[in-house]
Amino acid sequence: MSHETVYAIASGKGGVGKTTTTVNLGTALAEAGERVAIVDVDLGMANLAGFVSLTPDSTTLHDVLAGDASIDDATYRLADNIVAVPSGTSLDEYAETSPEGLRDVVEELRSRFDYVFLDVGAGISHETVLPLGLADAVVLVSTPEPAAVHDTKKTIELTDRAGGEIAGLVLTRTRPDGDVSHDELADRLQVPLLGTIPEDPAARDSVYAGTPLVVFEPGGPAAVAYRRLAADLTGIEIDIPEPDRDGAEDTASTDAERPAAEPNADGGNEVDAGGGSDADDDDGTDGGEDAGDTDEREAAHDDVSSAITEAESDP
Repeated sequence: MSHETVYAIASGKGGVGKTTTTVNLGTALAEAGERVAIVDVDLGMANLAGFVSLTPDSTTLHDVLAGDASIDDATYRLADNIVAVPSGTSLDEYAETSPEGLRDVVEELRSRFDYVFLDVGAGISHETVLPLGLADAVVLVSTPEPAAVHDTKKTIELTDRAGGEIAGLVLTRTRPDGDVSHDELADRLQVPLLGTIPEDPAARDSVYAGTPLVVFEPGGPAAVAYRRLAADLTGIEIDIPEPDRDGAEDTASTDAERPAAEPNADGGNEVDAGGGSDADDDDGTDGGEDAGDTDEREAAHDDVSSAITEAESDP
């Protein structure tokens, strides 16, 4: 197994598949039995809030960094073995946060989970640079387009200034007929090529279905590539199906509306996962006790669509 357990998933340019990569890496590892936490450290432009169907008074990472809540209060269970810590969407709450508190958040989650993925915002703000130095390693995400690759250079420079380490590059939305080889792009950046995620129409379909791609269409080319990336990155044994599109219709189902989060007995938010997902049969032992005895709130699985669609709906 890799000795690295906290990964910052970063990109210099928005809309390249960073959040999708974060979600699918985490889901693939969770399905393999690893305890995973996904943290939205893009404090200014939250991408993961849709996971947990947040209401205006929901507790988020903003509240934790403002000193008004514990990390437990802002932790929401997505499915077996995987939780999310979303950032808020209020600019007023953002103004009250102290990014320096991320260090304590990361260390606490590190002690409770096997893997922690930090979904880092694009840009060069302080809260963007800080996670690059807190993680054990930084996974760079880019498409093969020149502008995206150019911006990746900036992320490499920022990681160096933050004292972080680069794990390597993941290229998304790749095509076999590209003008420049993927290995050559990685060589230009002087970083290892961790993997490539091929262009796959199912990726967008999975977003609108509200289901991670590795669950939505497990045999699709992009889903297989994400599973292989998770295995190669961590050394964890992950079941990688033969690439095909059989069964996609069966896995891409629920369009049912999910209820908004409502306060539970202890003041937190709990949402009925519904829709016949695996979360329906869970009794909470894996999501709670295995994840460090935190009282995680259960998130609506389909609500992932709204956040990722807005952040990564580029053609």
